Amino acid sequence: QLQLVESGGGLVQAGGSLRLSCATSGQTFTDYAMGWFRQAPGKEREFVAAINWRGSSTTYADSVEARFTISRDNAKKSVYLQMNSLKPEDTAVYYCAAGFSYYGPRIGEYDYWGQGTQVTVSS
Repeated sequence: QLQLVESGGGLVQAGGSLRLSCATSGQTFTDYAMGWFRQAPGKEREFVAAINWRGSSTTYADSVEARFTISRDNAKKSVYLQMNSLKPEDTAVYYCAAGFSYYGPRIGEYDYWGQGTQVTVSS
């Protein structure tokens, strides 16, 4: 088992920034690629960003490319999402997820999920 706990969400004005964190415990963190996903009210959960186990490769959804940055600190067993130039359409619950044998946008390939943290961007 790998436990994931997100933090750092909140209310921010459009154009502002937030940094989400996801702390993990349990199994070996470096066994897992990590991803961030989000779910807005009435919409399906969607991919935001992912990073491989070593932190050497990242991938992003087109909607957040150049605004968001995913990173990880393997010593701290944590993954982060720096969100800049936030827009009202970024409002959602943000989830981190861990994938043992997968790194990419497919939700079903991730093995463990956090409980989510709310991000609200006001216009």
